[in-house]
Amino acid sequence: MSNAQIGLLAGLLLAIAAIIGGLGGFLLAVVFAAAATALGAHRDGSIDLGALLRGRIHG
Repeated sequence: MSNAQIGLLAGLLLAIAAIIGGLGGFLLAVVFAAAATALGAHRDGSIDLGALLRGRIHG
């Protein structure tokens, strides 16, 4: 299991608490899952979040 998959699983597990909130909880779960997947992919080396952040600071 790659870090991106672990990140997705962690984001979904963290979002369980938000599920109770209906549509808002569902949207929050999607945000948590996307953020955790991005962080996992960054740890795998699939994407470079540092380059994205550097581009915003200097751009």
